[in-house]
Amino acid sequence: MEEKHISEQESLRLIQEMIGKAKSHFHESGASSMLWGTVIGVCGLVSFAEQQWNFSIGFDIWILTLAAIIPGVWFNIRESKRRMVKTHQEVATNMVWNVFGISIVCLVLYGNIIPGVSERLFASEHIELLSRNTLTGETTHYRPSTLSLSSIFLVIYAFPTLATGLITKFRPMTIGAVLCYCFFIASLFTSFKYDMLLSGLAGIGNWLIPGLILNSRYRKAKSANV
Repeated sequence: MEEKHISEQESLRLIQEMIGKAKSHFHESGASSMLWGTVIGVCGLVSFAEQQWNFSIGFDIWILTLAAIIPGVWFNIRESKRRMVKTHQEVATNMVWNVFGISIVCLVLYGNIIPGVSERLFASEHIELLSRNTLTGETTHYRPSTLSLSSIFLVIYAFPTLATGLITKFRPMTIGAVLCYCFFIASLFTSFKYDMLLSGLAGIGNWLIPGLILNSRYRKAKSANV
């Protein structure tokens, strides 16, 4: 079979096409950011509304963060199959978001399990925690809780965004992460109700808005290199 030789111009054109495809895939679709931004934004704002207007939706809205893991994994698998070229930056950002997802699950489990376990451990040692109202003098049973856990969540929220922004040099994500760190500092001095408001705003500013911008750029880059 005769070997087909291509010209220098054709070789250059093929190389440019491959570079173009790599660049189009380099811009992450923003699906992970939009997913987490929507989930955290809704959870935070709903929790704030429950506290502010004294109502309950009947279940812990933050359980949705666990449900978000499934579509998050699906997005990553789908994107991996569709990409012909995967850069080191994409591998790094995927690992960052996977670690973030695992960390969120661990923190949610921590916040829900530790209070009950602590109460049982105290009871096994015949210790009961009491809460006394300094105004009325009334004393009631106090159930252990994880104090200021929402502040820790804000730090975790900023991590994947800042890493992605710095790795890909995507400024909206870097700004969103800095904003999230500012919310963390503010949360150190606020009550739980306003911590929930800050969490909701963090989801929107830290993920949803940068994700929408990233998705728009991704679509433009993809259409330009089809």
